[in-house]
Amino acid sequence: MSHYKRHLFICTNQREPGEACCGRYDSARLRKQAKALSKELGIAGDDGVRVNSAGCLGRCDEGPIAVVYPDAVWYTYVDEEDLEEIVRAHLQKGRPVERLKI
Repeated sequence: MSHYKRHLFICTNQREPGEACCGRYDSARLRKQAKALSKELGIAGDDGVRVNSAGCLGRCDEGPIAVVYPDAVWYTYVDEEDLEEIVRAHLQKGRPVERLKI
């Protein structure tokens, strides 16, 4: 059995200027907000969910990128509202957000 029910990885990788990368979309700050929301909702922790930073997830041109495991659902997002929707719908309720899926 997994330690977490779901794990949200948000790419915060920084590349050289001119190269596509998720870090340019303020992903580190947005990850902190998603993590705080998961705690606020009471879904974070053992047997719940975890929100983590990730290095490059290899889909830079589709970024910014996030992925939920073990569901293997890949997302792109624009802002904090999109990530909030991912946390509330997918992490909390188990319903992937179709409009943000890659």
